[in-house]
Amino acid sequence: MKISILKAGLLTTVQDMGRYGYLSQAVPISGAMDQLAHRLANKAVGNDDDLATIEFTYADASFKAETDLLLAYFGDGAFLVDHDQVMPAEKPLFIRAGSVIKLINNPVGIRIYLAIAGGWEVPEVMGSKSTFLAAGFGGFNGRALKKGDVLSNNLCLAKVSEAIFKQLKNNQLSYPNWRISRESLIPENRHTIRVVLANEINWFDATSIISFLTKTYQIDKRSNRMGYHLNGKALVRKVKKELLSTAVTPGIIQVTGSGDLVILMADCQTTGGYPRIAHVAAVDLPLCAQLKPGDEIRFSEISRDEAEELYLEREHDLSLITTAIGLKYLNL
Repeated sequence: MKISILKAGLLTTVQDMGRYGYLSQAVPISGAMDQLAHRLANKAVGNDDDLATIEFTYADASFKAETDLLLAYFGDGAFLVDHDQVMPAEKPLFIRAGSVIKLINNPVGIRIYLAIAGGWEVPEVMGSKSTFLAAGFGGFNGRALKKGDVLSNNLCLAKVSEAIFKQLKNNQLSYPNWRISRESLIPENRHTIRVVLANEINWFDATSIISFLTKTYQIDKRSNRMGYHLNGKALVRKVKKELLSTAVTPGIIQVTGSGDLVILMADCQTTGGYPRIAHVAAVDLPLCAQLKPGDEIRFSEISRDEAEELYLEREHDLSLITTAIGLKYLNL
């Protein structure tokens, strides 16, 4: 299976679940910003979760099917259109060779993830196929995709992928009548972000802590895959000492010297010297990944135990989805 990029859009890269084990060497995790959409797209075509997908940021992109394809896309940033027909998200799609697929804007979010049966075939670098743009490695030649690039899948398909492809192709169908509901796996209120208070929370005065947990913040236009800068009431420190550079990971919320907030995202640095006021619960990081400049959010405190329970519940639900798809197509 093969596609050629006709128009790459604002930022289009190959990503997977991330590059782990190299933080001590200052190599970020990277990977899909919206891990949930990435994983569901893979599940819909019978892939393992960690296979590579294409992350499209915003729409205004297009590609051509050079062969028959089995694809799926998840996320809130765009809709796929084939011959002026919107192709539904959250289910496997059979696309015929020669089709030109366009991405049109979905104002709800900012990113979608395009999975192909077998996963997109690019070289592994440090155990991952994710693109790290700042260092120029991983993904497709270490860079964002551009017009003329040709991408293929891994020809070794899983049995589930083969079964889905065969059924859709033989029945002359574009897609089945079932879908995986991403909405059922995310909170109804997408603009309330649950956080666990972090190490340096007591460095700030009581008024600032209350403000952090009650006021609205707006996503700044400077935001990117490294971090989201937030506009809102500046926080005031009561502890004036400086923090030695220490470990940080995606989801950490730092407070800059001017009192502004930054949510660290997939390509964030591995260490930092700003105080850490909170950490976004893992289950809500996909919500952050779909935020765009101008969107408003609020923070809601939960305990570490609650964050872990929410994570385990979602992992259980994702496991059930994988089992259900296998049962449907392999009659296990």
